[in-house]
Order: sequence, then structure tokens, then C-alpha cells
Amino acid sequence: MDLKIARKTALVTGASKGIGFAVAKGLAAEGVRVIMSSRNELNLQKAVDDIRLAGFEAFGIAADISKLSEIDRLFDLTKQRFTEPEILLVNAGGPPKARAQDLDEELTKLAYELSLMPSIRLANKAIGAMKERNWGRIINITSISVKEPVANLALSNSFRAAVTGFAKTLASEVAQYGITVNNVAPGYTATERLMELFTDKQALADFSQTIPAKRLATAEEVAAAAVFLASEQAAYITGQTLLVDGGMAKGLL
Repeated sequence: MDLKIARKTALVTGASKGIGFAVAKGLAAEGVRVIMSSRNELNLQKAVDDIRLAGFEAFGIAADISKLSEIDRLFDLTKQRFTEPEILLVNAGGPPKARAQDLDEELTKLAYELSLMPSIRLANKAIGAMKERNWGRIINITSISVKEPVANLALSNSFRAAVTGFAKTLASEVAQYGITVNNVAPGYTATERLMELFTDKQALADFSQTIPAKRLATAEEVAAAAVFLASEQAAYITGQTLLVDGGMAKGLL
């Protein structure tokens, strides 16, 4: 299927590894000019090189998207390299593990800047040029926790849900301009982040058997959903959260 997004410009954050890297590679394979961003410059350059070696177009800009000044710089450099992003994929950092009753002011503020504000700041920075073009795609990578809170991840449960609320509200405001705003909510995916949460590998293997699909997702499977939402064919899908969870979430909607 031709997704009809070749030669568009995409900005993908958290793109040096895991789901972010898989999305960047998936978009690049569709002919999209991909700006990849991450805090770790060495990991980022390796990821960019991997995509270029596959014959696709990618460029890396190291930036910390928890800081507004870094977002401004990221957009300036993206425009200089290609043009303002027509596709924005926000893959922000996951906050530390914590129980709800153990949260304090400092930890909560850190999670707020890390997990919620990048989605708001990046989207609002991109909206102006998208309105002028009458076309845009904004996609957030969230988590299954927006449907079913995960034990000991009180910060992620709270701020990922806040991203969903923001995206739903923004989607209704900008739909008339040909801009869609959606979320992809992965279930348990074989990434370094999951390995950090599950230090006991046997426990992880046992847990994966509780998923209806009887396995973890791959980053590429999650990325495929995001790439489709960036397509021309997905123009009438907005304000939605697409679970990629192997059937794990029990809710009807």
C-alpha cells in the first residue's frame, strides 16, 4: 500500500532506539524525510547511520525535549535542514517507577516535564505550519496504562493519561485544518525500557504468557500502527488511542 507520504518531513523524538527508532525507520521506508532526535548523541548517530545504510533519508539532532529552549532549537534546525515537520511523532521519556502513595513534589514535577510537557510543547510548535499547509499528523506514543493503570507506575499512569486528554482536545480543535492527532498505546514491548522494569527475566517470560498473544510485541509492530496513522489513508482518524497490546487490555473501548 502506498501511504502517500513520500517526501514529507517527519520529526521523531526518542528516536535513537526502541519504538522511536522503529517509527523513524518505518517512515523513512515510505520515502519520508526523517529528522531523528534523542538526548544521547552517540546512540542517535548510530541510529541515523543504520537508516541511511538501508538507503533511506534521515538526519539526527540531539536535543532534550523536556526543555522548551531545546524544542525551539530542534524546530529551527529541522526547518533549516528540510522544512517544518508535517508529521510529528512524540516519543517522550517514561518516568521512574513509583507507587502513588510515595510520590513527592520533586518526582512529580520531573515526570510532568519529562512525560507530559513535551507532547504539549512540540504539538503547539508544529501546529502553525500544519495549519498553513492544511495538512498534518501528530502522533504520541503513550502506553497501555492509559486504559488500565499499571501497578507501581503511578507517574506514568497519570501523565500518559494527561497526554491522551490533551491529544483528544487538540484533535477536535484542529481537525478542520486537515490535521489529525492520535495516540499509539503499546502494551508490553521488547525494548530496553521494559528490561529496566523487569530485571527478573524469568518473571518477564512468565508474565508474557498472561498476554492473549502469548508474547511481547516487537518495536516494529508498534511502529507500524504509528506509520499508518501518519498516512494519507488515515486522514479521517483523529482523537483516537490505538492499543497495540496483543489483546491484553480487558475494556471494550
